[in-house]
Amino acid sequence: MFPTLQDLLGGGPPLDTHSVFVALGMLAAGVVFLIERRRRGVTDHRIWYLVLGALVGASVLARLGTWAQHLDPTKNLTLLEQLSFGNASMLSALVGAWLGVHVAKRIVRYPDRSGDLFAPAVALAMAIGRIGCLLTEKPGTPTGSAWGLVLTPEAAAYTGGPAGVPLHPSFVYEIAFHAAAFALLWFWLRWRPIAPGELLTLYVAAYGVFRFLIEFVRGNEVVWLGLSRPQLFLAVTLPILFARIIWMIRTGRFRAPVSTSVAAPQERTAPREQHA
Repeated sequence: MFPTLQDLLGGGPPLDTHSVFVALGMLAAGVVFLIERRRRGVTDHRIWYLVLGALVGASVLARLGTWAQHLDPTKNLTLLEQLSFGNASMLSALVGAWLGVHVAKRIVRYPDRSGDLFAPAVALAMAIGRIGCLLTEKPGTPTGSAWGLVLTPEAAAYTGGPAGVPLHPSFVYEIAFHAAAFALLWFWLRWRPIAPGELLTLYVAAYGVFRFLIEFVRGNEVVWLGLSRPQLFLAVTLPILFARIIWMIRTGRFRAPVSTSVAAPQERTAPREQHA
């Protein structure tokens, strides 16, 4: 198993490894957001209310998204217990951030699409934050071969995974995905003629497909038809998202409008007559 944050720092006071990497991811995302905001020339101060809405929405729904795990309500945590100690879900956090931004837009009447500002920042935050998951959570299902991460008895007791068995490093796969997505967004897609706001749509759609597939080696609880709860959620939401993308492409709305205005050529002035 990979070392804990205390091991990497050479000891020291106890730290919440997962929270530290989430905080580092948010810090990196903030830097990327500021750079992209300046590059796109966004000067409307109301953009900060959208950021606040995204943070609040992600924080609340990350935990609420895993609240109703059982059909019998008495088996679930109370609302206060869930918000304080419940499991957090990255998928729910993304939905919460999206809702938070849209609520903030309605409140402050922000007129423009904002997804392009958030897309690279979210991808980088996810890549860094998942390092905390890798160091503190069950890596995945058994690989069936000699390669993979092997948990010590102590790590197995903490994460709930089997000890001494090579496991799929599912969080390594996810870190690689988000890092590649960030590179693609930052160095190529944000320069392409894509309609405003749709970079985030592309990123979320790609992550949804990836996450659905990676769930088969994540080791999450199978609840129905061989699928986990995240897969059931994605089975409902992904068709809607892809239907929207296909509709926008077929109607020509996915491509950014190209300005057709051409500067009028300067008029030629007749040469002055030379008088003797």
